[in-house]
Amino acid sequence: MTSLPEPEQDSKPWRRSPFGSVAAGAEGAPTITLQDAVRRCRWIAVDLAADGFSLLYAGSGLDSARLAPCFDADYPAISAATRRLADGAREELARHAARSSVPRWWTSDPQCHTAITLAGIVHVEATAPQTPGRSALAFPVHADRGQCGVVVFFGDAMQVTPDDLYDFHGRCYALFEAVARIRPDSNLPMLTRREQECLKLTANGCTSEDIARLLKLSVHTTNQYLANTTQKLNAVNRMHAVAKALRLGIID
Repeated sequence: MTSLPEPEQDSKPWRRSPFGSVAAGAEGAPTITLQDAVRRCRWIAVDLAADGFSLLYAGSGLDSARLAPCFDADYPAISAATRRLADGAREELARHAARSSVPRWWTSDPQCHTAITLAGIVHVEATAPQTPGRSALAFPVHADRGQCGVVVFFGDAMQVTPDDLYDFHGRCYALFEAVARIRPDSNLPMLTRREQECLKLTANGCTSEDIARLLKLSVHTTNQYLANTTQKLNAVNRMHAVAKALRLGIID
């Protein structure tokens, strides 16, 4: 995964987070984008001393529980660790996220700092490694509209006390509620980096020929990328796809 940059200078950055404690739908609720959510999740990761993170939706029905990636530290791409969490073998984690709020953690190295720290906290459960070779702490999260998911932080050097655990979990809840407002469709596929580039250039008024020249692609390949974005976003044409992507914060 990519390295995490330092957060803005603020000892408690979440105290002024645009997510705050504003209830969904409340008057004056801030307007944010998916990029804002990624940045706030990155701040939480820095405070945890984590080296990566993932936010995934969980299926609403326990009989069809699964995890669907929303974003991670490699945004706008999706990392290998997130893809592992989203495959069928991780169905149990999705079921747990859908029915419980108890955080879970796992590790492949019981002697690492993360394992030693979390093993001493009562209100968090150890589970079998979900991402081999990586330690992780997973917070189940739920939103007012019935959506549920999990925010996962990775790293062998995470630092958390019992009191911190509640604070971090609360911040993850606020983050997920904000994401659920701007991206209510948990089944919306992620666009690849090239698809986003083509869509963003379309939003800037570029034709397929312009995009092909700028990205050094063939016109056929460019049109295929744009066709993919239209299909993935369930849009009627590329301009409708642009409008939906802007509304969801996928492009800016």
